[in-house]
Amino acid sequence: MHRALARLAPLTLLALAAAAQPQTIPAPDVPDPIKAPPGERVVLRTQASGVQIYVCGHAADGAAQWTLKAPEAMLHDGAGNLVGHHSAGPTWTYKDGSAVTGKAVAHLDALDPGAIPWLRVEVTSHAGKGLFEHVTTVQRIRTRGGEPPQAASCTPANQYEESRVPYSADYYFYAPEPAAAP
Repeated sequence: MHRALARLAPLTLLALAAAAQPQTIPAPDVPDPIKAPPGERVVLRTQASGVQIYVCGHAADGAAQWTLKAPEAMLHDGAGNLVGHHSAGPTWTYKDGSAVTGKAVAHLDALDPGAIPWLRVEVTSHAGKGLFEHVTTVQRIRTRGGEPPQAASCTPANQYEESRVPYSADYYFYAPEPAAAP
């Protein structure tokens, strides 16, 4: 009996050590313009579902157009657990209270012609302590839906009206690689 336990002890220690190691999330294979900068690693991958909110307004030339007001989406992990949300800014907030706001620096047309573009977003500000504390880049890929309504549906009669267009996407959050120990 003791020999069996003695043989299991190293296996248990290996399992505990493996569980203590952070899981590596592979970066997606995306075109160069929206790749994360070298030296960054994925710290979180989420699946978003929600809406893109557009407002009917008029451009400087007087033409009616739908303008993006804000996204509103829930972020889920690979197991389907709610881990955060995405809102105006654009801002992403993780369940631990940490948040990032960013600015799109590159975009590509989505593979689906009715979907919003794929993006690379540079983080411009951080809030709170937690997982997003060191995030520097966000990617939006595999988008479905979210395109603004047809321009003809924005008229002077419905100026300032909002339209909530369903969308989904995958978001990848990147932080700098940890420095190697000397």
